[in-house]
Amino acid sequence: MHILDSLVIGAGQAGLSTSFHLRRLGLDHVVLDANPRAGGAWQHRWDSLTMADVHGVADLPDAPAPGRSHDRANEVVPSWFADYESDHGLPVIRPVDVHRVEDDDGLLRVTAGVRHWLTRTVVNATGTWTRPFVPTYPGIEVFTGEQWHTADYPGPSHLAGKRVLVVGGGASAVQFLGELAPIADTVWVTRREPVWRTDDFTPEIGRAAVAMVEDRVRRGLPPRSVVSVTGLVLREQEREAERLGAYRRRRPMFSRIEPDGVRWQDGSCEAVDVILWATGFRPAISHLAPLHLRSEYGGIRLDGTTAVADARVQLVGYGPSASTIGANRAGRRAAVAVSTFLESDGLTATG
Repeated sequence: MHILDSLVIGAGQAGLSTSFHLRRLGLDHVVLDANPRAGGAWQHRWDSLTMADVHGVADLPDAPAPGRSHDRANEVVPSWFADYESDHGLPVIRPVDVHRVEDDDGLLRVTAGVRHWLTRTVVNATGTWTRPFVPTYPGIEVFTGEQWHTADYPGPSHLAGKRVLVVGGGASAVQFLGELAPIADTVWVTRREPVWRTDDFTPEIGRAAVAMVEDRVRRGLPPRSVVSVTGLVLREQEREAERLGAYRRRRPMFSRIEPDGVRWQDGSCEAVDVILWATGFRPAISHLAPLHLRSEYGGIRLDGTTAVADARVQLVGYGPSASTIGANRAGRRAAVAVSTFLESDGLTATG
């Protein structure tokens, strides 16, 4: 079987950036993508999310990002990704859902159903979208209303006129409240008091936030999002919800879920039609389990993008590189690390 220099899992922003840099370094590789078409997680985002709503899309190497507009992000970004793959001749194979990565006598065997590939290194760029996180609460299974997660959010028109409980203290919850408060009756619930950013977001603040997230993965702790460190900010499109008091009416977490609503810690109940879980995602890394990369703290310890437990494995779109800006930088860093690893083993780009 042909042995690759590297294999990239995932064709989102981080995966495409990595593939670009691997190709530029002359490294023989393929990119396996579980989606049926280009676009990464962007193709699955809700229809009401426009390019004016997104928090920013960074340029890909040699390709400026689409500008702000009222066009749907789930169409604009996938189209841009597809053009990028074509223009740069990136070796993307889809749809391929990787189930397992394991050692095979010093090489790495990547398995997807009945298909498999042998490679000297792997760059994992699977992100988090396929691992939505919903916390377990008593009674969650008996709720008779609708329950949605960010990953399957149906859009504001579906929830218009309903009483919606928005759970979560991150940027998605703030954005959902901005859309829903003018057309629905909303209640906001968070585990902790939201941290609002009132100062200007300077490059220094951004670098400090990334450094804090990097420190966690360096120590092998489960990664946190950059926005969890930087704090929340309201954009112009959320000012109407602010005027309506949507962000002031925050309540601490309920004690349990009832068939028609939730029971608060003081024993009182509140009826709601919908629970919208804006509770984030977890890294999609279960296919790497056979390599035993996790530390005793539950995360994967990284040195840059390199897994400390196995230098054959790079992780991009994980921890500090989960943002589009971080993903681009991580793609270049991972490609260079792959090249350095192959050179240290006396291997060339052709094997």
